[in-house]
Amino acid sequence: MGPLEKVPCLVSIVLFVLLFSSPKPASASASASSEEANALLKWKASLQSANNSLLTSWTLPPRNGSGSSASVPCHWYGVSCNGEGSVIGMNLTNSSVSGTLESFSFFSFPNLAYMDFCINQLSGSIPPQIGSLSKLVYLDLSTNQFSGNIPPEIGLLTNLRTLHLHTNQLNGSIPQEISQLKSLSELALCTNRLSGPIPASLGNLSNLTALYLYGNQLSGSIPPEIGNLVNLVLLYMDHNNLTGSIPSTFVNLNRLNLLALFVNQLSGSIPQELGNLKSLINLDLSQNQLNGTIPASLGNLSKLETLFLRDNQLSGPIPTEFGNLKNLLIFAMDTNQFSGHLPEICQGGKLKNFTVQNNQLTGPIPKSLRDCKSLVRVRLEGNQFTGSISEAFGVYPNLNYLDLSRNNFHGEISKNWSSCPRLQNLAMAGNNITGSIPPELGDSPQLKRLNLSSNHLIGKIPKELGKLNSLLELYLADNQHSGGIPTELGSLTKLQKLDLSKNRLSGPIAAGNLENCMQLINLNLSSNNFSQDIPEQLSKLPQLSTLDLSHNSLSGEIPSQIRSFQSLEWLSLSHNNLSGSIPKEFEDMHWLQHVDISYNELEGPIPTSKAFMNASIEALQGNKDLCGNVTELKPCKNHDAENKKTSRHNRILILIIVLPLGGALLLLGAFIGLLIMFDRRKREAEADNPEDAELYSISVFDGRAMYDAILKATKDFDATNCIGKGGYGTVYKAELPSANVVAVKKLHPLSEQDDRQGFLNEVWALTEIRHRNIVKLFGYCSHAKHSFLVYEYLEKGSLATILSRDEEAQHLDWPKRVQIIKGVGHALSYMHHDCTPPIVHRDISSSNILIDEEYEAHVSDFGTAKLLKLDSSNWSALAGTYGYVAPGNCS
Repeated sequence: MGPLEKVPCLVSIVLFVLLFSSPKPASASASASSEEANALLKWKASLQSANNSLLTSWTLPPRNGSGSSASVPCHWYGVSCNGEGSVIGMNLTNSSVSGTLESFSFFSFPNLAYMDFCINQLSGSIPPQIGSLSKLVYLDLSTNQFSGNIPPEIGLLTNLRTLHLHTNQLNGSIPQEISQLKSLSELALCTNRLSGPIPASLGNLSNLTALYLYGNQLSGSIPPEIGNLVNLVLLYMDHNNLTGSIPSTFVNLNRLNLLALFVNQLSGSIPQELGNLKSLINLDLSQNQLNGTIPASLGNLSKLETLFLRDNQLSGPIPTEFGNLKNLLIFAMDTNQFSGHLPEICQGGKLKNFTVQNNQLTGPIPKSLRDCKSLVRVRLEGNQFTGSISEAFGVYPNLNYLDLSRNNFHGEISKNWSSCPRLQNLAMAGNNITGSIPPELGDSPQLKRLNLSSNHLIGKIPKELGKLNSLLELYLADNQHSGGIPTELGSLTKLQKLDLSKNRLSGPIAAGNLENCMQLINLNLSSNNFSQDIPEQLSKLPQLSTLDLSHNSLSGEIPSQIRSFQSLEWLSLSHNNLSGSIPKEFEDMHWLQHVDISYNELEGPIPTSKAFMNASIEALQGNKDLCGNVTELKPCKNHDAENKKTSRHNRILILIIVLPLGGALLLLGAFIGLLIMFDRRKREAEADNPEDAELYSISVFDGRAMYDAILKATKDFDATNCIGKGGYGTVYKAELPSANVVAVKKLHPLSEQDDRQGFLNEVWALTEIRHRNIVKLFGYCSHAKHSFLVYEYLEKGSLATILSRDEEAQHLDWPKRVQIIKGVGHALSYMHHDCTPPIVHRDISSSNILIDEEYEAHVSDFGTAKLLKLDSSNWSALAGTYGYVAPGNCS
């Protein structure tokens, strides 16, 4: 892809000079010149960039001027004429021209041979009139914003040698008419939106030396006729949707230097015939679905410099013949299924990039690769290589990147890695490396990433690592390091990621050692033996996004300075010995997405921040006494925690006030007790006379006054106020004098006194239910004349009602439905697991799910039917439905 970007402008300039450098005569055809000048001025006037400073020379001289009008356009910017004063060339490359070609009069330029409008802001379609430029040799409209189809009239330009339409927004298929351009040498249609198959007729362009079709949406197979282009030097078909196999007819492309077919869907095996392309320098078949083995004939490509076969389904051994590729600079075969040993690669001493990661290769590193001083980038990770890590590699003066992770190397890390002065990435994770980290590694001034995780390294972390001033990432996890965090690591001011997890590090977390690491983003100290408090200094790391201190022995409280983490998104403090309450400062951390505080000794309310509200119970469980409005946590009691911290002065003052009052209240209490005893005896007597007895208790209201207010609001339970009817009562809407609106369910009379007492005991338990997804039961009244329940009133009514109305159902999209389902689940979980004794609903249906203005679900009729000991006949008719029935069910 790179070469094409340089070709157009260089070729344009050279060809322009060769064709149009002849001197211009003083006299010429005035009429032809005038027509061309007027045509150009008309087009200029249509441009959005008509005032372009580069086109200021495009103007006619005054009528009485001394200049010849015939030669006017020949002196304009970008215009060149022949000896007769007729325009033969236009070069507006990179001239900030903006507009279309709709007003360009192609018919006015019969002698135009060269047209280069590349790198501008021209848009719209390419007009079919362009086919009238019969003498055109060079056409470049690349790097613009042209759209639409390529006009088939392009096929009329039979003298055309160069056609560049790349880097536009052209769509449709490649027109068959292009195959009529027998003189064509370069065809560049890349980086557009072309689709459909590659025309087999392109194989008729026998003079073609460069074909650029990459970066489109071309499909189908590669036509075997492409093998007829025997003069082809460059062939780019990458980044398309091509399928099928690579044609064996490519064997005829003896002059081919570059073959790029990567990022397609090609399948089948690599043709053995490719080994006959002796001129091939660059071969890239990456990111396809090629399978089978690599043909040994590719080892005959003695001029080959780059070989990319990565990300396919190739298998078998890498041919030993590849040792003959002595000019090879890049060897990329990663992400396949290769097995066996590596060949003796790099015998020419030129190899720079060697990447074979993510295969199934085995055996030791070949001697030729170990001694390859030219290496710059080596990736061997994800194989099964063996051998001593200290003996398999040498010293490489140009080495920049080395990854040996996830192999079976053993032995100790060599101190010679510090002799690779340009080394920036060193990764040896997931091997069987033993011993300690050599202090000499600290002498690698350009090292940016060091990964020694998942080995068997022991000893302290060497303080010399603090000299790695360029280090960005340090991974030493999953080893057996001991001791603490070296103070010297605080000198790593560019460090962004530090992972010391799963070791045997102990003592306090010396955060002061890290407070200068102001660029730190990820810090993982989990699964060690760190103890004492969480250091407040950690909050001085402004870029920290991920902090994992889990599975240690940390104690004390979570520091309130936690709010200073301005970028923290992920926090895990689980499996420690942290105690006390969770700081309220978490509520200011709106950016926090995930938190895990499980298995500590924490207590009290959880913060109301998003991270805690969305946390799973697994992230909160295993603590002392947490509470809050989260599923499976008990709700917090309504008391002011600050009262527990009242000063000693206030406590003394309270005692002075309370003691005298206490005595007075004690006397008053005795008096009230006598009154209550008298009242109870009176009510027991009234129970024998149901006509006169009264027993009411509306828990959040003044009993008798509210009883009277409800009777008045419902007009003594008049049918005009009915909003619902169930198997055991009728629901009425009551607008109270306080402007509150409640739903009142008037129950059918109870037959036995035992039933009445059971009703009172169980309903009193229901008044203790407080959950956002359960309809609130405010209170009850048990009277010889009227027994009723007082509920929260919800305007939207039941889910059944909403679903039955088309207009309302359309507003109930899937996110709202999921929200409703979650709400019902939370309510049932609360009733089953957090109520004592548990309450079983027995009658969940869409009629018993009420919806508020925010589309939050509220379960109604929860268990009252069971509490009323319904007989079997009624039970089968309506199990459990005895609470607030949805509005609209009144018949």
